[in-house]
Order: sequence, then C-alpha cells, then structure tokens
Amino acid sequence: MTVEPPHRGLVLVVEDERAIADLVRLYLTRDGFGVHLERDGEAGLSAARRLRPVACVLDIALPGLPGTEICRRLREAGDWTPVLFLTARDDEVDRIVGLELGADDYVTKPFSPRELVARVRAVLRRTAGGPEGADRPRVVGPVTLDPARRTVTAAGAPVQLTSTEFDLLAHLMARPGRVFTREELLAGVWGYAAHAGTRTVDVHVAQVRAKLGPASVIRTHRGVGYAVDA
Repeated sequence: MTVEPPHRGLVLVVEDERAIADLVRLYLTRDGFGVHLERDGEAGLSAARRLRPVACVLDIALPGLPGTEICRRLREAGDWTPVLFLTARDDEVDRIVGLELGADDYVTKPFSPRELVARVRAVLRRTAGGPEGADRPRVVGPVTLDPARRTVTAAGAPVQLTSTEFDLLAHLMARPGRVFTREELLAGVWGYAAHAGTRTVDVHVAQVRAKLGPASVIRTHRGVGYAVDA
C-alpha cells in the first residue's frame, strides 16, 4: 500500500490495526528502513513473494490469512526471509506455533516501537553474520557448520535452518561441551535479556533437533540448559 525508499532494506509490515501499523512504519523509517504496509493476510503474502523484503513483521491475527499461515507458506516455498511476529500478550500458543513454523522472533502487544526496531536489527545482524562469520567450519560428530557460507550438513546431507536456528546452533558449536543456560543463549543469540521468556530457546532447540534428525548433537542438561557433544 505505502512504500518508503529503502536504505537499510525494505521491511514488510502486515498489521490490520492502522494506528499500530503507522507507528511501526514511523519508527522503522526513522531507523533507515524502507517500509511496505499491508493490512490483510492475502495481500501480505503476495507482497512478501513480490517484493522480497529483508524482513517481515507479521501480526498473527489478520483478516484473510493469519500471520502463522503466511510464515508457513513462505517456509514451504523455501523462503527464509526473517519473520518477526506481533502477538497479543495471552497468545502463547500462537507464539509457539509461529516459532515452530520457522519464525525468528516475536514481540507482544503492547510493545515499545524502539524494542521492535531493535529486534528487527538483531535478526538482520544474525542473518548477515557477525565476527564469527569468517570462522573456519566447525565439526561436531556428524554435524558440520560453515559460518562463512551459513550452511549446515548432518551426516553429509544439507540442513535448511532459519537464520535464528543457524545462529543458535553456531553459538553452541563454538564451544563444544560447554553448557549454556537459557538466559545465556537468549543474550548471546537473540541479544536481549531473560525477561523476554526462555520458552523461545526451548522451541528453537526443538526445531534444530528435529531438522538434524538422528545426527542431532544438542543435549539437554536438566535444570541448567543446553550443550553440544564435545
């Protein structure tokens, strides 16, 4: 509907509440992003496919198609554009479903628009790679992770991970045998504090394990956190 010239890149925002959509656009634009707004799910999915944004900010409760369905269809088509959900505070089930479908993060309403912008930037930093991006490939058991190419193989077979799933696995594989608490993983991978909720970590770990299959090297240390086998 409305397109601003992209500087940091174009962000697709699909939100049917006009006041929220305009606020999100304002703050993203101030931070140098281009913004394209849509207010229903069908139009949002079409825009995501047509415009190839650097990130998508999707309300879960949308007319036409819910945000979770947009995410599902994008992932099924092999589109791994970072997705951040906007959810109502009591929609924990929807948030978990969204993460399981391959979303990268979520923000609960009411939210700080500055926090939303910070989350978008954090997701994009992870996608672009940080200081670890030039590291040599890491091998733990049957799993090989190449930070420079952002690729993962398990027992020789390629594994498709979202940007957040990749960075979670990379963080764990950087120090094999080291047990990370959920709070440490939130801070190190997502870039924010534990008050955001550690369930996010559990869901993403479960997704990475499922994609690695029998080759999974992630182990749970009950009452502490997660590690990969040394």
